[in-house]
Amino acid sequence: MARKVFFSFHYKDVASFRTNAVRNSWVTKRSTTDFIFYDSSLWEQVKKESPIAIKRMINSGLKNTSVTAILTGSETYARPWVRYEILESFKRSNGLITIHINSIPAKNKLTSAKGPDPLDYFYFRIENAKIHLWEWDVVSENWRFIESINKSDVNYKFGNISEGKFSIIFGSCDWMIDDGYNKFSDWIERVAVFAGK
Repeated sequence: MARKVFFSFHYKDVASFRTNAVRNSWVTKRSTTDFIFYDSSLWEQVKKESPIAIKRMINSGLKNTSVTAILTGSETYARPWVRYEILESFKRSNGLITIHINSIPAKNKLTSAKGPDPLDYFYFRIENAKIHLWEWDVVSENWRFIESINKSDVNYKFGNISEGKFSIIFGSCDWMIDDGYNKFSDWIERVAVFAGK
């Protein structure tokens, strides 16, 4: 089944070429037609624009996507636009997956320290047909309530899980250690099915 994937990442990792290793991995697999990729780098054109313009571009890019792949380097968890993309993806019922890319050699042939999972910085609680959402504020070091949404607005298969960090319901993988080049399509399919897409 065709999947449209939105890539979320920190631009520092574009300069190191780590994100490109993932975003372009399908190019060498011309025989597969499993995926259609949306390249979120398109909004780099408006990153100096107003926050409203950036939000519009992100929201437009997320339209009709099944999965949001968070390409995670050392500092990705703290990037405000990455966090916005995660929250909007959740509200749209996208499958979410963290893919650690720090072990991919950069253009200087070096790797970098593994960064925190950005999904650890969001918390949910299901009560009375509502999902209440919090975000960890790295400045105040406290959970900050964001909003509540209707549970019926998302398709996630929570099972018996009624609260926790996003990372307990969505997976994470390491591109190099977990053989992302060969298994990326399986990862995307798994999280898309979990999201009911």
